[in-house]
Amino acid sequence: MNIAIGCDDAAVEMKETLKNYLSSLGYEYTDYSDAVDGESNLYADVAERVARAVADNKHERGMLICGTGIGVSIMANKVPGIRAALCHDVFSAVRARKSNGAQIITMGARVIGPELAKTILKAWMEAEQIDESSLPKVERIMQLESAIQAS
Repeated sequence: MNIAIGCDDAAVEMKETLKNYLSSLGYEYTDYSDAVDGESNLYADVAERVARAVADNKHERGMLICGTGIGVSIMANKVPGIRAALCHDVFSAVRARKSNGAQIITMGARVIGPELAKTILKAWMEAEQIDESSLPKVERIMQLESAIQAS
């Protein structure tokens, strides 16, 4: 699995730690942190690049990190079809996958340390797809999203 990753200036060190960790677990990644010509590199820009790459099926999943994880989560969720979840504990990370089918995890480098981030990321990566009981709820999210876009 090739994961889209990105961070802003507040999270470069954690991103590098997690890149090495992903490699040690056998995952490949593409880093979207650096601005392309003519673009700014605010967290919103990085989050959009990662979310669009996931929405366009270039990657199955994505990981975004900023100072708190909030800004990248908000921005990623603006991209149609994306469900990004801010996770600072293992339970939330697993439920983000199993209950919500989140394709993108977001974390805050100023909120959690690198060892906890590794544990959370591993749990999220290993979590199975959406629970059968949660599937109708996720399908409803997607229906409402389509209706909002059409209006």
